[in-house]
Amino acid sequence: MKKLSKKFVIIPLLLACMVFSCKDLTELNENPNGVAPESVNPNLVLPTVLTEAAKLYVNLGYQDIAGVVQHTQKDAWSSGHNDYDWGGDQSWNAYYDVLRNNDLVYTRAVATNFEFHQGVSLVMKSFMFGLITDLWGDAPYTNALKGEAGSTTDILPSFDSQDKIYAGIIADLDKANTLLSKSKADYEGIVDNVDIYYGGDPAKWRKMANSLMLRYYMRLSGKQPDVAKAGIEKIVSNAAQYPIITSNADDATMGFPGNSEADSWPANAVIDASGSNYRRIKMCATFVEKLQTLKDPRLGIWANKVEIPLVVDDKQPAGTDKIVDGKRILSPDKVRNTQIDTDPEYVGLPPSFSALPSAYNLNPTPGQTSYNPHVSFLNSIYKAAKGPLLRARLISAAEVNFILAEAALKGWSAGVAKDRYEAGVKASMETWTVGDKYAAYIATPGVAFDNSLKQIIEQKWIASWTAATESWFDFRRTGLPALKAGPAAKREVLPVRFYYMQDELRINKTNAGEAVSKLEVTNYSQADGGNSPWSKQWLIQGTGKPW
Repeated sequence: MKKLSKKFVIIPLLLACMVFSCKDLTELNENPNGVAPESVNPNLVLPTVLTEAAKLYVNLGYQDIAGVVQHTQKDAWSSGHNDYDWGGDQSWNAYYDVLRNNDLVYTRAVATNFEFHQGVSLVMKSFMFGLITDLWGDAPYTNALKGEAGSTTDILPSFDSQDKIYAGIIADLDKANTLLSKSKADYEGIVDNVDIYYGGDPAKWRKMANSLMLRYYMRLSGKQPDVAKAGIEKIVSNAAQYPIITSNADDATMGFPGNSEADSWPANAVIDASGSNYRRIKMCATFVEKLQTLKDPRLGIWANKVEIPLVVDDKQPAGTDKIVDGKRILSPDKVRNTQIDTDPEYVGLPPSFSALPSAYNLNPTPGQTSYNPHVSFLNSIYKAAKGPLLRARLISAAEVNFILAEAALKGWSAGVAKDRYEAGVKASMETWTVGDKYAAYIATPGVAFDNSLKQIIEQKWIASWTAATESWFDFRRTGLPALKAGPAAKREVLPVRFYYMQDELRINKTNAGEAVSKLEVTNYSQADGGNSPWSKQWLIQGTGKPW
């Protein structure tokens, strides 16, 4: 939804008025059913901001970024997902569309003295600008969203540096914390069902604001450790002034009505009756094997077991290929020079596997159809258009606890690292309905806390299922988990940012060009030059991370 307006122009009417006498066009140019931006109630626009922001976030974390961090891979139309072959034209237009609507919410909330809406709008502004700078780097910020003013600097805004954007985000979240500090009865204009995250609860929005502050302070920890340390310690040591998300009940999430493509879980098999998008997404072997090693009960929530396991039996005569008791029995000659995985329960696709034979694990239908009973599909819940576990998850108690575990491990005053780590694991397991298995899981070798950053980030990576963008940003900052690009990947290492889109480079040439010039070209940038997913943003320049 674009910014609401009561103005519209009908071209045939305009042409008619050039021939015949017409009334004043300013009178005819009013939409009797429209609402002017200068008088709209912010409650009419807020749902669009919240739904579109959540959809953008889940589409990152469940789709191509899940491929980057190797939660999933695709076995058809896979080059973007598996290989980071992004084509050099990734658009932020949808992100700025959300911000334009959000700016209208804020402007009207100020005019109507709706302080709750002001606070919510600042949280969403921070969330969206945080995504933009995390994904691209420097970006229009201070002078963004002013195009209607009409000057050249408004239409072609300058790019702010990442450090300035993060500082602005944190300042806005701090302001939101204050705006959202009253009891619900003290606010004007709250309509509960308009707020699809928290039902009009200012206390929960306040926790989201402060939890996002923790996220962005930790984002800065490799570049501005003193700023990050002071910010996190300020929040943790003033719990009454800076409440944070500590319970799954306070997670910022959005469900899906499931009535149409626009309001359904992505890549489901209901709206897309053929199920082709669902079929293409498979578990990644990197993720499956880690979960199996740790005996992680979440694997069964996220993945289906293989329908027909492969069994290679050297006692079988040459040429054997038969189904017996639900298993496909093969003689060794039938799989010679073929990479297969004979795990009887879960099998994932290797990362960037398209360099391997197209019929990986003896796929009988390689290509678009892609129905392979010998590889793990996602759990069947992901076929549905809606469901209790099918939620966009913007920030959670699990993530907050892992942030604080890392802060404590650094020696910052953020609690006890072991306690925070275990709380993060427990929160994630409860989210995914296996909380009753927590006691056994937390005692498992490899899960029992060993006081290492590697383990904290690994569990945070696991917990970020369907919200994989956070794991990408953690990998970029820490190099953990130690993910390796697959054989067909566009570069030998994982990317660290999105391309600036060609329209921006062409139309806003001077400002976009300056932003590109500030990116650090690396050995992996290659022919892309500065504007490469393998060129480093300010955030990781000089850190030696992730490679």
